[in-house]
Amino acid sequence: MSADGATPSGPTIIADGPFAGWTTWSNGADPFESAVGPFCFTIEDGRARCAFEPKPHHLNGGGTIHGGALMSFADFALFAIAHNALSGDVKAVTLTCNSEFVGAGNLDAIVEAHGEVLRNTRSLIFVRGLITQRSRPILAFSGTLKKIVA
Repeated sequence: MSADGATPSGPTIIADGPFAGWTTWSNGADPFESAVGPFCFTIEDGRARCAFEPKPHHLNGGGTIHGGALMSFADFALFAIAHNALSGDVKAVTLTCNSEFVGAGNLDAIVEAHGEVLRNTRSLIFVRGLITQRSRPILAFSGTLKKIVA
C-alpha cells in the first residue's frame, strides 16, 4: 500500500539506493513480493536484468539464501523477462514455474537473474532463466505464463 493507503496498480520506479531508476512491483502492487523482496529489474538492450540485495530475512536456518526466496525471485523474473510480450493491456499469471538448485547464495553480493523468452504464442509465453550471484549459478528456472487480456 502507498502512503495514502491506496494500492499501486502497476510497476514503480525506484527513487534511491543501489537500484535507483530500476522498476519494481514490490511497493504494494504485489503484497507478497513486498513482503519477501524487494525485487527489481531494468531493461538493458531490450532484455531484462533482475536483481535483489539479499538481507538476513532471505536466509534459511543454514545461513544461505532460502530456496523459497529464490523461487519467488524466479517467478518475479519470469514476468520481467517476458516484458515485451506483456505490453499494452496484456497481463499474465504463472501457469508453471520449474526450478533446479545448482548452488548456494549468501549475503555478500547482489543476486541477479537473466533469461529469454523461448516462445510467445497467442495465449502462452515460455521463459527460461538463470539466477546467479557473482556470476556463479544458484538456480536454473523455466516457466510458462498464461496471457490474460484485460
